[in-house]
Amino acid sequence: MRISVIIPAHNEEKYIGNCLDSINKAKEMFSKEVEIIVVLNRCTDKTEQISLSKNAKVIKEDSRNLSKIRNAGVKASTGEIIATIDADSIMSPDVLFEIDKALTSEKYIGGGIKIKPERYSVGIFLTYTIVNFLMFLTQMSAGLFWLYRKDFDMIGGFNEKLSIAEDIDFVKRLKIHGKKRGLKLRKLPKGNIITSCRKFDRFGDWHVFKFIFLESRKLRQAYNKQSSEYADKYF
Repeated sequence: MRISVIIPAHNEEKYIGNCLDSINKAKEMFSKEVEIIVVLNRCTDKTEQISLSKNAKVIKEDSRNLSKIRNAGVKASTGEIIATIDADSIMSPDVLFEIDKALTSEKYIGGGIKIKPERYSVGIFLTYTIVNFLMFLTQMSAGLFWLYRKDFDMIGGFNEKLSIAEDIDFVKRLKIHGKKRGLKLRKLPKGNIITSCRKFDRFGDWHVFKFIFLESRKLRQAYNKQSSEYADKYF
């Protein structure tokens, strides 16, 4: 198996079909083998049935921890390359091809992809502008993560001790690992994912600024594992 795509899913019947359709369409542009692993997390809706109907393999991991959920999906997969995507995101048709192209160039350790929101407002535009600027400054990547399985194993996967920011921690460790081997992180120059704005719909289009400036203490507590209040509310 060349690529395994891992999708955490908690009651995602509204989104999982479109996500899987986009991956299956990307498979049509990619000549190598691809498997899709949907990790069911305490699902009480039709996520499992929809996933199976779209030719995905399903496993279950019921912990309230995204790192454990993603790691379980990787463990159940067989691909030489690992890619992770959220259930409420849609990949463009060229993504799998571009991932394989980047890794076979032997220039990159892995990385992320350009993220587009499904809708725009002033608050959403400014949020994404700031996030993209920070990504540029730090040379980090986000969104859909991709790398060789061997490197995923070498850095220990996602940190299961973290309840938030596990993706940032993952990329930091991947970047350090790549630097030791003379390889860079890469945001794919082609391809993108379109992600839902459901958190903006739920918390408001300016909620990121609210959390940063008004609830920074809760953020610090969640990151330092002193409280799960923020993680339980937001995730």
